[in-house]
Amino acid sequence: MRTLFNPFRAVVPALLLLFAAGIAAAQDFAVPGAIPPSPISDPAEVTLVGDWRIKVVYRGKSEIFDVDPPETVTVTDEKYDRLDKFNPAGPPWHRATPLQALKADECSVENALVPGTTVVTLRPGGEALEADKDYILDEPGANIGWKEGGKIGPETTVYISYKYVPMRIDSIVCVDNRMRLVPGAVHAVNPVPPELEEGEIRLANIYVCHETKDRLTDDNLYPILDDGTLRIPREAVAKKLLPKTWKKLHDGEPLKILAWGDSVTVGRYAAEEEKWQNVFLKRLRERFPGANIELVTQAWGGRTTAAYLAEPSGSEYNYREKVLDLKPDLIISEFVNDFALPREQLEVIYPRLKTDFDAIGAEWIIVGPHYIRPNWMGLTSQKNCDDDPRPYTAFIRSFGGENDVPVAETPILYGRLWRQGVPYNTLMVNNINHPNAYGLSLFADALMALFGTE
Repeated sequence: MRTLFNPFRAVVPALLLLFAAGIAAAQDFAVPGAIPPSPISDPAEVTLVGDWRIKVVYRGKSEIFDVDPPETVTVTDEKYDRLDKFNPAGPPWHRATPLQALKADECSVENALVPGTTVVTLRPGGEALEADKDYILDEPGANIGWKEGGKIGPETTVYISYKYVPMRIDSIVCVDNRMRLVPGAVHAVNPVPPELEEGEIRLANIYVCHETKDRLTDDNLYPILDDGTLRIPREAVAKKLLPKTWKKLHDGEPLKILAWGDSVTVGRYAAEEEKWQNVFLKRLRERFPGANIELVTQAWGGRTTAAYLAEPSGSEYNYREKVLDLKPDLIISEFVNDFALPREQLEVIYPRLKTDFDAIGAEWIIVGPHYIRPNWMGLTSQKNCDDDPRPYTAFIRSFGGENDVPVAETPILYGRLWRQGVPYNTLMVNNINHPNAYGLSLFADALMALFGTE
């Protein structure tokens, strides 16, 4: 029996956050094809006993630890050869030029810029320019751009000074019945827990960030409640709901799989071997060593299923020409962006997709959406979020159940990350919705659960 390699309870290079997949005994779980949790029997109790002080109780032993407040970083005279013109109608994550220290993948870190600290000059140490006259600053989004009629033009070099608060994940670890607090390294976008020494067990993570402000709260405390063991269910949902695919996998007949999706499927920001569909393909071939599988990807960043359906003939993303005409045997759709579509639109689109896929003889798996920036999901915390509140997730579960379309339960895996000590948004390389290598591997976990171990 192998288990999911968990960096929070074993030695691992902290910057990788890559987990090795494995299989353990399955237990009953409420959602068909979902991976059951792996709660640990003796978690540590972590409570607040002061603004920056925590109490940890583990195996009858109690200790008090003082946690350092978040660090404030000062940036002085950071050079920008040019700024974008500020676009108030642009998306909130990119209305102009991101401040360099807070730049994430294609976006910027939200609310990490210290308000009132930004100074813009035309030379190092020069006279400060005027906000809203010479430039416009979006403080929550850490975006800055020039303004028509001011002293900054499209080719003007400027120097910007500011302060920001990066993130940090500290850990409480135990070895030989002795506990200690290990500080993590600060990072503006993707902090990771500190690497463990040999024999140490991680009991809890303490998430310190710009939202921490003047004191710790319970939202900062992440005791390890689940060891992250990957336990693929024995029963194969695919055997019943994907009979053609199941037969081809077993018989070695050619199987053409289409990965269809948005920017998470494009995976521009990830290495080829890290993309969820490639991780899944590798695991599927290991599961069915005699299989003859061809994988094709068709994806369009920032778009929805509705966008594909609206594209005219001849378009690079025309639905009929780029999806149906490929004549795949199995379509795996990943559209986290569909969470923004109203239910009445989903109720038209998804039955149409099912009809069209049936007409070409293709079977279908819907990949449930991963968790994204908390306020986009209506969440106020990255803890206690086991249940996905998005109506889209409820819709695809209902649609899948009524139409015999399997759903890969990525939301369940993301919803329990806090129990493994992981603030899930720290996995997003753009601070919004682009998962890192480990976050993408959870998609493959959810898909493989549909194929069971029988």
